[in-house]
Amino acid sequence: MRNLKLRSFALLLTVFAVVAAACSDEPEPAGGGSGATGTSSESPSVEQDLLARIQADGVIRVATDQKYKPQSWYDTKSGEWKGFDVEVAQEVAKRLGVTAEIEHQEWDLVTAGSWNDRWDMNVGSMTVTEERSTIFSFTPAYYYTPASIAVHSDNTSIQDLTTDLDGKKICVGSSTTYESFLEQQLNIPGYTFDYVIDDPQIITYATDTDALDNLALGDGARCDAAMTALPTIEQYIADGGPVKVVGDPLYGEPLAIAFDKASPIDNASLVDAVSAIIDEMHADGTLTALSMKWYGEDITQV
Repeated sequence: MRNLKLRSFALLLTVFAVVAAACSDEPEPAGGGSGATGTSSESPSVEQDLLARIQADGVIRVATDQKYKPQSWYDTKSGEWKGFDVEVAQEVAKRLGVTAEIEHQEWDLVTAGSWNDRWDMNVGSMTVTEERSTIFSFTPAYYYTPASIAVHSDNTSIQDLTTDLDGKKICVGSSTTYESFLEQQLNIPGYTFDYVIDDPQIITYATDTDALDNLALGDGARCDAAMTALPTIEQYIADGGPVKVVGDPLYGEPLAIAFDKASPIDNASLVDAVSAIIDEMHADGTLTALSMKWYGEDITQV
């Protein structure tokens, strides 16, 4: 009887050993070590890397201007965003494997930096200046625009930009390079400027289109002239605005996609990825095609 009990006990121990061995063969959780959870140690964490989070969410949030034809605007009739900047943002998103969520943001707010994770990048024709480079990371320029002067269509007194605008009321968008130029404080790396307008009365508005709207009220009513990108003036005229271009462009400027250096989530890999995409879009002709569509000419090269 005792031998039988011993054999039964030994058999029971053998069964326990087999079960324990089987349990030890189960695969470890993703990530490797004991008790590890979440993403693999070889992949960036969505909590620490902005590109990883964007790809996990399937959406990139893009700040731009809803009133800046032909670069970007919100068409209330169709309920759709349209324009060159909009399609550039959508193509970038497509190549990242996500969808672009376009959001209107006031230019002053965008150019102030410290976005606090409210959006991921700005595709809004931002000029790369020395001051902005301290708070933003930039891609290579995706296109270049000439800065020009518009006057009311009834105006006949402003013809020579080197003399006829001195002391005049000039309307511009707030926090723009046009405002900096009129203040004779514009700094774009690699560029020099001939500040031909002396002592202008600078009147700022929320957007460049608002500046043109106030110029359109009448010759000298609110402004004697407005300064903005030549394509913006040309689009305003095409839409029936009573303004005209005077003289040659005062200068050209490089425009790039911007990222907040103060982002609470590391965006270095996002900057690198989008910069590579911009290079690809130059090389494969995508940017040229979009420029021809919206401007009728290729302004993606210096």
